[in-house]
Amino acid sequence: MDLNDARILVVGATGVLGQRLCERLGEHTGNLVVTGRSAADAEQLRARLGARAAHALDLVDHDEAAAVVRTAAEELGGFDAVVIATGVAAFGPAAEEDEAVVEELFEVNALGPMAVVRAALPHLVDGGAVAVLTGVVAELPLAGMGAYAASKAAMASWLGSLRRELRPRRIAVVDARLPHMDTGLVDRALAGLPPALPPGHNIDDVIAALERGLERGAREVRID
Repeated sequence: MDLNDARILVVGATGVLGQRLCERLGEHTGNLVVTGRSAADAEQLRARLGARAAHALDLVDHDEAAAVVRTAAEELGGFDAVVIATGVAAFGPAAEEDEAVVEELFEVNALGPMAVVRAALPHLVDGGAVAVLTGVVAELPLAGMGAYAASKAAMASWLGSLRRELRPRRIAVVDARLPHMDTGLVDRALAGLPPALPPGHNIDDVIAALERGLERGAREVRID
C-alpha cells in the first residue's frame, strides 16, 4: 500500500513504540488518528505530529473501543490501514498466575484488539491493511511467560484466520512478530519479574521493518 496521505488509525499510539511508529507514519501522512489510554497523552501526541484527531481508548471496554473506531472512521472518511501497537506483559510460574492478571493479559493483548479490528473492517478500504504487534513470544513460550505468551499466540492465530477470510478484499493482515526491545514494557509488567533477556533490538530498525511490512502487505514482520 502507498503510505503517502494514507488514512491510518493507530491504537496504542502513546507507548514508546507507538509514538516512534506514528512519527515515521507522520512523515508520509497527516491523516492519522491516534489513541491511548490517556486522552491527555493522545492529544499531546496529536498536537506534536499534526495528526487529524486523538482519542482515549481502553481495550478492556469493547463497546467503547468500537465507538472510538467508528468516530475515527468518520473523521478520516474511512481507513486505509489500522495499526494496533498495544500490549501488556506479566511473568511468573503458570501454576501461580493470578486470574485477574490473566484476564487483563487476554483483554489487552487479544480480545480488545480483535474488537477493534472487527469494528474497523466495515470502514477499511479494499486493498488496505491491518497490522497488529504480537511479538516472538507468540511462538516462543518461555518458562515464566505462560499466560503472556498464550495471549499473544491467541492473537496471532486469529490474525491467521482473518487473513484467509479477507483475501477477496485484498486486505493485508500483518502480524508483527517483534523481538525484545528496551521500551520499558517488561518493567511495567502486571505481575512478576522478567527472566534474563538479551540486549533489546534497535527500535529504529524495528520501526523501519514495520513501515516496509505495511507498504509491502507482508504476512509477518520479523527482525533477525
